[in-house]
Amino acid sequence: MLDIFDYTFMIRALIAGGIMAIIAPLIGVFLVSKRYSLMADTLSHVCLAGVAIGLLTNTYPVYTALIVAVLSAIVIQKLNEDKKLAGESTLALFLSGGLALATVLIGFAGGFSVDLFSYLFGSITTVTTTDVYLTFTLGFVVISVITVIYKQLMYASLDEEAAKASGIQVEKLNYIFLILTAVTIALTIRIVGVLLVSALMVIPVLTASLIARSFKQTIFYSILFGLYFVLFGLYISFNFNLAAGGSIVLFALINFILIKLITK
Repeated sequence: MLDIFDYTFMIRALIAGGIMAIIAPLIGVFLVSKRYSLMADTLSHVCLAGVAIGLLTNTYPVYTALIVAVLSAIVIQKLNEDKKLAGESTLALFLSGGLALATVLIGFAGGFSVDLFSYLFGSITTVTTTDVYLTFTLGFVVISVITVIYKQLMYASLDEEAAKASGIQVEKLNYIFLILTAVTIALTIRIVGVLLVSALMVIPVLTASLIARSFKQTIFYSILFGLYFVLFGLYISFNFNLAAGGSIVLFALINFILIKLITK
């Protein structure tokens, strides 16, 4: 098993994957609590348009995906504040619009390529030193901000109306949280791919909820499960020459089902 450390690209993938295994479930706990699980799917599809822009303009795709995701998160929250539009309608609008834009841009960029498939499904062999540095830096920022706003964010996630009544600036908090979500998703696409990134944010949280007895326990177990799923998923991917994203998510789903059966 330790022969995995003989390869530099696997060490980079394990480091980047380990960081993402911490911040993705950390964000996912609040997404699930706020019933915003579809937000992860929406922003991941928007990220695909950002990746397509990067491939079309010969720009590093993670940078363009990051910019497009953050801007989309801000616009989505702005539209959510308009009571005439239901939150689900806004998400559906951006999900379909992002996918449509990505399809058109991919056509301009010359169609599907190896690079594009690595962003769709994740690829351990294409994780670069730049990815590791970027993931570490922005991951540190995400964890730091969540730590600072944790109490207010937890309160707003569990009861938004009560949080407003107590004086918490929920609208401002939502903007900050959605920007952090967009950053996390843009970083994660390199490991698990655009199509599966939401699973890494949700499945560890759902698994943790089966055994946790408090909000803090849910966060703690979510991160533990995230690390377990990602590291063993990457190991399976490496040994059987499988797509990294698919290996991680399938491994996570199997464990969720087993734990569900045991706890039942």
